[in-house]
Amino acid sequence: MNPPDKALVLCLDEKSQMQALDRTQPGLPLKKGRCGTMTHDYKRNGTTTLFAALNVLDGKVIGECHGRHRHQEWRKFLRRLDAEFPPELKLHLVMDNYGTHKEPHVQAWLKKHPRFVSHFVPTSSSWLNLVERWFRELDRESDSAWQFRECAGPKAGDCGIYASLEPKPQAVHLERHCRGHHQKRSIARGSRMEQIKPGSTQPRGKKKPADL
Repeated sequence: MNPPDKALVLCLDEKSQMQALDRTQPGLPLKKGRCGTMTHDYKRNGTTTLFAALNVLDGKVIGECHGRHRHQEWRKFLRRLDAEFPPELKLHLVMDNYGTHKEPHVQAWLKKHPRFVSHFVPTSSSWLNLVERWFRELDRESDSAWQFRECAGPKAGDCGIYASLEPKPQAVHLERHCRGHHQKRSIARGSRMEQIKPGSTQPRGKKKPADL
């Protein structure tokens, strides 16, 4: 991999039909000797669509919530990205093949803004887009304890959904992990497989026939 100089890679996608759910009664907080509680039933307060862009360099997410999911809202989000980053940087956008991303008005807008370079993942391979993993964390956190009394507004600050989900990048030492894996495999093969002689084991439940 040889990323270009003075460029950023953004993983883009949208999460549609996000429900603003609120419990019918306030839950009790966690305290000594008692678990936190929440009611089993809830009420719906509408839906919204989250447009998100994950910066691969530092893991930060830029997002907006809109009431509809059309090419007009997608262009608004692209204009937001255009204003968010310095004009001298090229922005490489990793997206799936959703029809909104390839709509003629969107393609015409991208041609007028050559700083945007589109990269489409193969069909049925949206899991290659890193922002999908962030959406998974969003689902896990929102299902656990969050409550929404109204749908989020169009501004990123009004979403109130992903403020506490900023990823914290950590270094992964692949060399150490690989060395440990190979060491365990060599020990297993050296101490077990090579010590098994042909005919020394029998299927469970069957005894070795006696010599006549």
